[in-house]
Amino acid sequence: MTNINKRYLPVEEIPPALSFKQIGYHFSGSHQQGDDYLAIANTSLSVADGEFVSVVGPTGCGKSTLLNLAAGLLMPTAGEVQVFGQRLSGLNTRAGYMFQNEVLLPWRTASENILLGLQYRGVDKQSQRQQACYWLARVGLTAFADCYPHQLSGGMRKRVALAQMLILDPDIILMDEPFSSLDIQTRYLMENEVLALWEAKKKAVLFITHDLDEAIALSDRVIVLSAGPSSHPVGEFSVNLPRPRDVNEIRHQPEFIALHAALWEVLRNEVLTGYRQQQQRG
Repeated sequence: MTNINKRYLPVEEIPPALSFKQIGYHFSGSHQQGDDYLAIANTSLSVADGEFVSVVGPTGCGKSTLLNLAAGLLMPTAGEVQVFGQRLSGLNTRAGYMFQNEVLLPWRTASENILLGLQYRGVDKQSQRQQACYWLARVGLTAFADCYPHQLSGGMRKRVALAQMLILDPDIILMDEPFSSLDIQTRYLMENEVLALWEAKKKAVLFITHDLDEAIALSDRVIVLSAGPSSHPVGEFSVNLPRPRDVNEIRHQPEFIALHAALWEVLRNEVLTGYRQQQQRG
């Protein structure tokens, strides 16, 4: 894709890092809901360069589908996805994807897993080692460089997966509930780690989560999706809390509590709608 030199563009002309323009996605044939299922409909939203945006919504509302469309793993059946103003027509090569379950090769050490993407890109071995050492240090795993995934805790494996993605220096970071399986203490540590790494380079982030606390603590904006089918945004909330943030401490601030209540008021209705629909289908 063509790189855009933002220094010579007025602010109003800088395209978002990621845009969904009236997109829809329709499953057919094999979806669990039946032969035809309209997962997402008439959805428009964007993520500016350097912005951290979280998406929340009821189970089954299409959050992961939205992320897969952003990654180019799925192509919309209506509308289009744009990356820095250019229509996405294949894999999004400017994005890094951190999945809900870390995808680490069990026969490779932490260091070897982290540099895997560099190997595929044909980076020379000396540079691979140097960058792997740098990222091991950034995520606090230098002492565990030669450990295999089964020798690492859940939080450590998440750190390896995070470094594995960030070592490729993507312009857009896509994250699908990456910390949902962690205990609460490790989760706080990982959330703060993500914020520290994001503050350093300010990449565009689209973050999927079920956790309202997590969404508010991390984000500049939070988008609420409706219950499916035909899921679409029904709420958008700016998070005007000071940065840098500690995700545990910020939860006790009155502004955080008020924003959580406002978000939950919108999300609760969609959760109840989704629950009723599941009962009817059952």
